[in-house]
Amino acid sequence: MSPESKKLFNIIILGVSFMFMFTAFQTCGNIAQTVITNLNSTDFHGSGYTSMSIIYGVFSASNLISPSVVAIVGPQLSMVVSGIFYSLYIAVFIQPATWTFYTASVFIGIAAAVLWTAQGNCLTVNSDENTIGRNSGVFWALLQSSLFFGNLYIYFAWQGKTHISEGDRRTVFIALTVISLVGTVLFFLIRKQEDTKAPGEEESANEILGDSSSAQNTMTRAVAAFKKSIKLSFTKEIMLLSVTTAYTGLELTFFSGVYGTCIGAVNRFGSEEKSLIGLSGIFIGVGEILGGGIFGLLSKHNRFGRNPVVMLGIIVHFIAFYLIFFNMPNDAPIAPMEGTDDVAYMIPSKEVAIFCSFLLGLGDSCFNTQLLSILGFLYSEDSAPAFAIFKFVQSICAAVAYFYSNYFLLQWQLLIMVIVGFFGTITFFTVEWEAAAALAARGSDYSSI
Repeated sequence: MSPESKKLFNIIILGVSFMFMFTAFQTCGNIAQTVITNLNSTDFHGSGYTSMSIIYGVFSASNLISPSVVAIVGPQLSMVVSGIFYSLYIAVFIQPATWTFYTASVFIGIAAAVLWTAQGNCLTVNSDENTIGRNSGVFWALLQSSLFFGNLYIYFAWQGKTHISEGDRRTVFIALTVISLVGTVLFFLIRKQEDTKAPGEEESANEILGDSSSAQNTMTRAVAAFKKSIKLSFTKEIMLLSVTTAYTGLELTFFSGVYGTCIGAVNRFGSEEKSLIGLSGIFIGVGEILGGGIFGLLSKHNRFGRNPVVMLGIIVHFIAFYLIFFNMPNDAPIAPMEGTDDVAYMIPSKEVAIFCSFLLGLGDSCFNTQLLSILGFLYSEDSAPAFAIFKFVQSICAAVAYFYSNYFLLQWQLLIMVIVGFFGTITFFTVEWEAAAALAARGSDYSSI
């Protein structure tokens, strides 16, 4: 197998592994609050929103040390161990207890930081400036295929159900745990890439992830990775991209947890309200995969760089927010187990609700494929620290959003995303223009990025 084929193979395996793991985890997140609402009449007294807030809060803090962990353990083993913790979190729902639920939330927050830092490094090591756009798109499309399978099952299994029984819950979460473990095992198929460095070149983050039997060298690599993370945090490019990244954290919370809960709480959807959660997840996945395919796989033919894709993403999201504001009752995110009979500015429409799911997924893929691409392009020599900072900002904003989702009405959640999304788009444009200017100064083709 040629080096290029080997790299593409690794990207595909990486994407397929994440597809299995997140088929389980994203389906779990999409239905968690609905399942928990049905449990709160028992001895269980947890909150799905609170759990996600804990996960993303710990996730954000753990990104400070995740480059050091990946430097010591290596990206492949880091992803395997993280996958095991993801599977344990999902397994908690088979027989949930409040203390195990929140304890697992802490551990999966740590695992997520390590997992995504290792993923960013693996993506970058197996790419160059000519393939980073394509590889980001391939990975994103495979990852978001995860939204199809679990949600398709939820749609058919929960058709006509207004209450989720204990048997329904156990069947779903046993299956999701097994699926997550399959994805974890697939990480072992990723083949190691040899990192290279020109003579006299400063040690890179990719090299930091190399093998060494020396304990002293291991500690040196860990400390160097931590220092690089701190140093990169204060660069102009990272600070500007952090606004864009903050927006992806807010809208991630909305489409992966809050919006499904809103749909499941609207009593005017009748007996379909619970199964519509699964259908919503499927159409979010359709949007994600379409965006990953078009803006990733076809990036070689894009003469205008990343900015038009991000512009499309924010326009699509603003349309979605406008329609959701008119279609969904304001109290839907915080409705009790009985749901809500309120009406917004129109009679709630299932068709509009599902169309908005598609728009949310499409817009999210626009932002994330371009952020992955620009980070891999700008920080090819410092990939682990750069992706750790990206996930740090994204996760801390997701944690904040999950926290206020317990209290804020729908209109205020939408307004926050509109404001942050507007400024995040402007800051992304600024970084992209500077990257294009630097590339032109080197005499490279802008369309190659």
